[in-house]
Amino acid sequence: MAQSKQGEGQALTLNLISRMAKLPPLKAFSLFNWASRQGLQHTPQSISIILHLLLSKMSSHSHAAAQTLILKIISGRITSSSFTPRSLLCHLAQLFPSSSNPVTKSRLYESIIDAHLKSRLSDQALFYFNQMLDSGVRPRSNIFNSLLIFIIKSCSFDKGWLFFSEKRSKVELDVYSFGILIKGCCEAGDLNKAFEVLNQLEEMGFSPNVVIYTSLIDGCCKNGDIERAKMLFRKIGELGLVANQHTYTVLICGLFKNGLQKDGFEFYEKMQLNGVSPSLYTYNCLIHEYCNEGKVSEGFKLFDEMRQRDVACNVVTYNTLICGLCKEMRVQEAERLLDQMKMAGISPNVTTYNKLIDGFCDAGETDKAFRLFNQLKSNGQSPSVVTYNVLIRAFSKAGNSKMASDLVREMEERGITPSEVTYTILIDSFVQSDDMEKAFEMYSLMQKSGFGPDVYTYGVLIHGLCMKGNMKEASKLFNSMWETKLEPNDVLYNMMIFGYCKEGNSYRALRLLGEMNEKGLVPNIASYSSTIGVLCQDGKWPEAEVLLNKMLKWGLKPSVSLYNILYRAKNNIE
Repeated sequence: MAQSKQGEGQALTLNLISRMAKLPPLKAFSLFNWASRQGLQHTPQSISIILHLLLSKMSSHSHAAAQTLILKIISGRITSSSFTPRSLLCHLAQLFPSSSNPVTKSRLYESIIDAHLKSRLSDQALFYFNQMLDSGVRPRSNIFNSLLIFIIKSCSFDKGWLFFSEKRSKVELDVYSFGILIKGCCEAGDLNKAFEVLNQLEEMGFSPNVVIYTSLIDGCCKNGDIERAKMLFRKIGELGLVANQHTYTVLICGLFKNGLQKDGFEFYEKMQLNGVSPSLYTYNCLIHEYCNEGKVSEGFKLFDEMRQRDVACNVVTYNTLICGLCKEMRVQEAERLLDQMKMAGISPNVTTYNKLIDGFCDAGETDKAFRLFNQLKSNGQSPSVVTYNVLIRAFSKAGNSKMASDLVREMEERGITPSEVTYTILIDSFVQSDDMEKAFEMYSLMQKSGFGPDVYTYGVLIHGLCMKGNMKEASKLFNSMWETKLEPNDVLYNMMIFGYCKEGNSYRALRLLGEMNEKGLVPNIASYSSTIGVLCQDGKWPEAEVLLNKMLKWGLKPSVSLYNILYRAKNNIE
């Protein structure tokens, strides 16, 4: 009985193969799918035949159908007791009819590799790529490029570099192959390798295109090599190529990020003079720079210009302007912009709410900030650790420790782990309320949670100890920073100097001033003034006079009262 059913199945398959062979590829594929729906179990032969039919024609529709079939095999939607997906695909090339030409076989491998990449199965894609090479089929640039992009993006640049180096002599390369690797080099921050690949490209007789130059300009800007970026931009024109929207945008943003605002805006003018229309990303970059400089009104001029030119804004555009308004304490206008954003059909994201909540907190309107926090949650969005940190800081600053504690609890209930910023905010809250014991308990909890304190955390604790006159513990904490490989900054030194001066210890204050000088840090006026005052109290006016001259050397202006203190010390006037 079983043998009879098996024989019947084989007969149906042979009949299917016979009928498919007489039909055009896409009609044959429809018949193949119909047979699948009827429950027919396909054999390696029937699958081989339909793939051969689909791939032997120069038709994008036929090739797409072949890839759909291979994706079904990989996903297990086409199954049989006579094969597994892996065993079928491994032997498929050998099962192809002997009349198949090398191009059809190449297309089969390309479809198999591409289907595995679409399924995010890079190891299998590489396996079939190597099998393709072993079978004597030379991969075309398109499949090599797809595999190279996938390896660089999903694995690592180093693996991509190795893959390119090992396979370049065995595959067809085009200008895009080199462009992909150059972009990978730039994103990995390895400009030397990027220019090495550029030289290889030119040695092979290829000419770099605008996309490649844009990648190199972007890489140079991100590495702070602005002069080289400008040189590459000039070369684009010298070669008769035309810089596009992306080229200009990359350079303008790079100039801004390197503090060259004037140059950035000059290139924006040049962009317009050359008839290149700014894109959404160009506008976002320019608006961000204006808002960063406190020129929100200029940002809004560009916002209006975008709408006049029918350039659609996105959530980043609105977030940037909302942030700019909040920095200027124009929180009511920022909230109106939120409403405008919603009317334009753009959904606010967590960043939008974070900026608004932060703005209202800075303006002292914590109730309004909390209402926005609830609005965020009612919209089905989850607050981030940043959202909680902003609110915890605001309520702690306002002396509402209960609300701050409730937020920490809610945060943990939502599965959001407090960050080192969260802990530092809470430590600062206890310091401000003069509870150093609880501040150090929180500091200990922070360390147990796996967070190392940063300079700011140390600053908060040292400030609290100095204010309480506990210079012994402040000194211990200050010196322990070296153990965690953190270097105290000028703010911390100035705190310590203030603490020593407060307890009248001119020797230690003077020693820290010397350390600052050795490290190239400049003490503030308060540090100099306090130390001079303590030295004068101790009758050490010559050392005080030396410090006064150092103040003047640094361009710091001593107060009249400081001159009077020194004058009285010199003349022994009580």
